[in-house]
Amino acid sequence: MALERDRRLHKDPPIEYWNDLRGALRRRHIPSYYNRELMDKLHRLQQKTMSVEEYKHKMELYMMKASIREFKSITIARFLSGLNLEIRDKVELLPYQDLNDLIQLCIKVEQQILRKTSSHRENSYSNSYPKEEYKREESVSKEKSRETPKHVGKDVLTPPTRSRDDT
Repeated sequence: MALERDRRLHKDPPIEYWNDLRGALRRRHIPSYYNRELMDKLHRLQQKTMSVEEYKHKMELYMMKASIREFKSITIARFLSGLNLEIRDKVELLPYQDLNDLIQLCIKVEQQILRKTSSHRENSYSNSYPKEEYKREESVSKEKSRETPKHVGKDVLTPPTRSRDDT
């Protein structure tokens, strides 16, 4: 392996621990700006069109890649700051113990919002029938009901009437 050969060439002691090997490989194969870019991506991360679950996974991925270990309260603040305002405003009013509780609350709020928007869409589709046409059809049906003779439905026969011109 090239890393092993380089270490022998520079007369460095062999690597004994996993963390040392990982660090040496990172220094050798990962560019110096990689961590800065990860941190920038993490700081700019916003939920936008992602689901809460997708947003959580992306945040965890960036934190893991950047080897970030921080206080849980800071991670919670980071998570909240990237959430969509509609979800954040509702969740901030609810009690939670840790990040997992917060995420579960966010998912529930997101599902409520999705239900409301889908039921609103269904209502708007059913109400999309133009009122003018509805009123016009209603008036046509009223006119038809006026035109029907009053004797319809009765078993009484009435003779046809003649006008003066028929005689």
